[in-house]
Amino acid sequence: MEQLIQQALEGKKLIEFIYSGHPRLIEPHVLGVNGGITQVLGYQVGGSSSSGGIPEWRRFDLPRISGLKVTSTSFPGRRPFPSGKHSSWERQIAIVS
Repeated sequence: MEQLIQQALEGKKLIEFIYSGHPRLIEPHVLGVNGGITQVLGYQVGGSSSSGGIPEWRRFDLPRISGLKVTSTSFPGRRPFPSGKHSSWERQIAIVS
């Protein structure tokens, strides 16, 4: 799964998956480790969420993702973070350019 997400990051391709029972469509921006768990930070642009608020920045724990697919749809790359601060990570594996 990490390799697919890294490929999507490098190719700036949207990914889709199921998380907490909801379909998600995100722009993957950072793959990293936080709290000992590998996560992807993405800008969710489609699908649904129990908290609503799409589009929105969200972190997803890789062990809780199912049905991951890399789409053929591209996105432009980095987006500004609304807070002006970057999310903290124990270790960053890959970052979108």
